[in-house]
Amino acid sequence: MTDLSFKYSDLIKILQKEIPEKPDVSLILGSGLGDFANSVKLKKTISTKDLPGYPPSTIEGHEGKIHSAEYEGKKLLIFQGRIHFYEGYHISECMLPVFISHKLNCKRIFITNAAGGINTNFESGDLMLITSFNSLLIKKEITQLIGIASEKGKENLTDFTSKDFNSIIKNAALKEGINLKEGVYWYNKGPAYETPAEIQMVSRFGGDAVGMSSAHEAIFAAFLGMQVSSVSLITNMAAGLSHQKLSHKEVTEAANLSKSKFERLVKRMISLI
Repeated sequence: MTDLSFKYSDLIKILQKEIPEKPDVSLILGSGLGDFANSVKLKKTISTKDLPGYPPSTIEGHEGKIHSAEYEGKKLLIFQGRIHFYEGYHISECMLPVFISHKLNCKRIFITNAAGGINTNFESGDLMLITSFNSLLIKKEITQLIGIASEKGKENLTDFTSKDFNSIIKNAALKEGINLKEGVYWYNKGPAYETPAEIQMVSRFGGDAVGMSSAHEAIFAAFLGMQVSSVSLITNMAAGLSHQKLSHKEVTEAANLSKSKFERLVKRMISLI
């Protein structure tokens, strides 16, 4: 079991000094969604390169910045870019945005990602509220991180994802006239995209979208007692469901086309908190 409080003690001290106000909500921005940070009032921007022990992101579209921001009087903690397991990092490093949010006394965390659509009722540009996560890969790593779970930690996972927080997001979509889909996110470690055969398997196991992030972040945040909600931007249909070759460029281009809708949803969600 990794002691994150010890491992990142210097980093946390710096952030507690730089961001003394308790955030109302923390946001982790996924591939192609980082521009949201530029649409709110930024009060303080910290490059993760300047934080001891913070692993650098190697993926295009993940800038490696932490923002203290504000929108409609609500205090925001924004992670512009995330750390992926497939970049070669330990699971404890991938959890760092969640751990930081918890240490800064934030009670809510909103996790976003770009995902491939598996549900044939989805299309590129849809937003999907994640109702549950599934994976064949992540449980061992999560167990290594949290060790022997306390009773309180296990009880926290009974409201995962947070029903109250999800209700706020559904209400936000209704008020903005956004057709918010719902579904199960299937986590795949990556970095390779899934094969058509794997997508058929995931579909039969009830997966509606597939991606390479978010599941471990959401599980760890819930274990820590945070309210967790997650939304996927469907940027493409998964392998075997379209004739187009999958690429990261396609993901970021599709995200750019849908960023206005995403921004409206998130801003309305913040105003309703």
